[in-house]
Amino acid sequence: MQGPFFGRRGTLLYVSGWLLLALMLSALVASTAGAGWINSVLFAVPLLLLYAVGCSFSAYYMCRAWPLEKQSGLSILAVFCVSALMASAGWTGLGNAWNALLQSSGQEWAGVEMTTSMKVLMFALGVVLYGLAALGNYLAIELARARQSERRELEAQVAAQDAELRMLRTQIDPHFLFNSLNSISALTSSNPAGARAMTLQLAEFFRHSLGLEAHRKVTLAAELTMALDFLAIEQVRFGERLTVQQQVSGEALACLLPPMILQPLVENAVKHGIGNLTEGGAVRIIATRAGAMLRLAVENDVDADLPAATRHGIGLANVRQRLAGAYGEQAAVHWSRRENLFRVELTLPAESQGA
Repeated sequence: MQGPFFGRRGTLLYVSGWLLLALMLSALVASTAGAGWINSVLFAVPLLLLYAVGCSFSAYYMCRAWPLEKQSGLSILAVFCVSALMASAGWTGLGNAWNALLQSSGQEWAGVEMTTSMKVLMFALGVVLYGLAALGNYLAIELARARQSERRELEAQVAAQDAELRMLRTQIDPHFLFNSLNSISALTSSNPAGARAMTLQLAEFFRHSLGLEAHRKVTLAAELTMALDFLAIEQVRFGERLTVQQQVSGEALACLLPPMILQPLVENAVKHGIGNLTEGGAVRIIATRAGAMLRLAVENDVDADLPAATRHGIGLANVRQRLAGAYGEQAAVHWSRRENLFRVELTLPAESQGA
């Protein structure tokens, strides 16, 4: 918000509009007062452009002093009626003075005949133009306020997304870190190379997760890399009890999605699925692109004798909430349990970089 003109472009449009009105007033003066075209232009154009500046500043600051959301409609109407009458009266008087100055030059092309009808026309036109200026300023002020409100809402959404991502990081099972460190400690004596590899994998996983920003989407390839790093660390702890399978199409790898969407799903698959199986099982990551939609699925083996539980509720609720915030009704989350297989499927728009 920069004064009554609202920036350089607004100033250009404002001056252009008033200049067009000045030319129209010149034609009106020529027909009303019977003056020549040069007389009418010399009289009307400088006068109306001067009124444009005074009218714009007066109407703008009046609009700021009497905001629509804080004042009643009748009080605003009364104030602007009085302001319009005063501004128009001053403009009519200025027109008389300007015309007298032109006529004092003694030139035939200077000045017009200021008849009563001419003065009434100027006064009425001044009232109308002041009202239009006030209306335009109110519209511009409300538009700027709406944009500021939208900007604040977007900033709040970004802040909320960042907070959600930070919360998600804190929800990564602390036992995962402790168990990983214990596994590294156990490997240092029996398998130093394995301990070093696991340490590097653990550092890489947390480096990726801490560098993510909630409002910046990542490719499925990057998201899949972090999920596989997590599973690789868990494989050291579970050994042959945990196998990882993936079926990912090449065209799906370039698709964008919110960061750490797969993380809670693979974590649940290991913790609540494979962790309850004595003989172990598999975690499968499936990704395909079907036209304008991207389909992701995480499957894991479960104990068929255990009843279906709501232990996946927090992770699924988190994923569902983040997808809803990013895509609205275009995204969906479904889960199913069939005997010894638990499956979570995500459907979201297939976006790509530069699209």
